[in-house]
Amino acid sequence: MRSPAIWLAIILGGIGTYSIRAVFLAFADRVAAVPPRLRIALRMIPAAALAALAFPPLLRPDDDLSLASPELGAGLIALVVAWRTRSIPLTLATGLVAVLALDRLL
Repeated sequence: MRSPAIWLAIILGGIGTYSIRAVFLAFADRVAAVPPRLRIALRMIPAAALAALAFPPLLRPDDDLSLASPELGAGLIALVVAWRTRSIPLTLATGLVAVLALDRLL
């Protein structure tokens, strides 16, 4: 585990991560010059990234498309709670309880 290649990968990864953030901060004054349509599109990136992470396990939890999966049912219940309440903590708690309950029932 003390391989120099591992340490080199860790150090280069840290430098890369720091560089990406530093470049953004260096050019932050130009963010105000972003066209309004692009600014709207940039605001949608976090939601799109979250959807890309959340939907595959809901729709195909075990690489098997099944409408009777507890994950899909809990996701639908959480979606309704999120839509009606717009509360992230309540949505997460409801989704967690729903997936545990549906997993026991199904």
